[in-house]
Amino acid sequence: GRKSNTSYRDIPTDPEERFIRRDRDLLLRAFDERDKRSGLAVLPAGKAAAPVQRFMRDDAVNQVLKAKEADTYLFTRETFSNPPDLYASNGLGGEVRLSRINPQQSAYDWGTAELFKWKAYDGREATGILYKPEGFEPGRKYPLIAYFYEKLSDDLHRYIPPAPTPSRLNISFYVSRGYLVLAPDISYTKGYPGRSAYDHVVSGVRAVVKRGWADSTRLGLQGQSWGGYQALHIITRTPLFRAAWAGAPVANMTSAYGGIRWESGLNRQFQYEHSQSRIGASLWEKPNLYMENSPLFHLKSVKTPLVVMANDADGAVPWYQGIELFTAMRRLNKQVWMLNYNGEAHNLVERRNRKDIQVRQQQFFDWLLKGEKPSRWITQGVPAVDKGRDWGLGY
Repeated sequence: GRKSNTSYRDIPTDPEERFIRRDRDLLLRAFDERDKRSGLAVLPAGKAAAPVQRFMRDDAVNQVLKAKEADTYLFTRETFSNPPDLYASNGLGGEVRLSRINPQQSAYDWGTAELFKWKAYDGREATGILYKPEGFEPGRKYPLIAYFYEKLSDDLHRYIPPAPTPSRLNISFYVSRGYLVLAPDISYTKGYPGRSAYDHVVSGVRAVVKRGWADSTRLGLQGQSWGGYQALHIITRTPLFRAAWAGAPVANMTSAYGGIRWESGLNRQFQYEHSQSRIGASLWEKPNLYMENSPLFHLKSVKTPLVVMANDADGAVPWYQGIELFTAMRRLNKQVWMLNYNGEAHNLVERRNRKDIQVRQQQFFDWLLKGEKPSRWITQGVPAVDKGRDWGLGY
């Protein structure tokens, strides 16, 4: 599928099969890397032939099952606007819809998702997902939140229920409430992960503003883990954003480099030299790159109010990274709030905590991007001695 930018993945049809038999046609999931359509294809047994596509759809096809004694298939189809309903097909010809799992959704404002393309500051063509509120008006300027990790555009057709998340941005919830959400893909240059995030995120947000859809005075950032680190880096480089939220971020690559992942005991050096952080050298070989890519050393230039989540049972990013960040910003008289969910890990597990962070995140972004009244935890904070008794969510 390289010539057509289509990826194919084998779908096992017999749960008891331990190897691929030569006499069995292979059922494949097809995915178009350009427009994000998906479908099903068949690779005939014993032939050096290209896969035969049976269908491609402008949605996501998942959860494919085959009947044991018949050429009948069951699968789900979904988009951002339509939940994953069940469909049945005989021989992958026509199909019959079997379910309508979410009829109550019609009573609520939802939204749409579309591919959005622009040119990044490094000269590359960039791609992302732009989520628009239901009833989107092109002449109206909306508040916008950028949410990112690495590459998210393959999820164009993923249905996102408005349920409390482990700490990601609850996209359908915000879009339903009149926000634009941009999820830009980020392409990285070795040694400069922070600059790469800036090049793609900021250029993408400015491209939406240039189209006349977003209010340049009401822009926000939200990222978790690696996304949280990138959000931190971006606000040290530009005052463009009015609000930023970073979950479990690394603030100082020099102090994080020599630590361990508390959950696994794995030394962290590998990820900075050759993995996600993409520095490409040790701390002693290129200390300048570690400092350039560490937000801690550039916090004096931050103008954006920031909330950071750092949990004391985080096994991936030690929570002292959050403490370094928080105390540094307080020392520099910057606007910063720190949330610590006791006993929670890198991503929140307990539903009560997921609900709590969703409420706080809504209050924070609504305050700065919609002009709503700030709640007490924002204006006064919650003293440690009152934690668990007073949540500070009131006004």
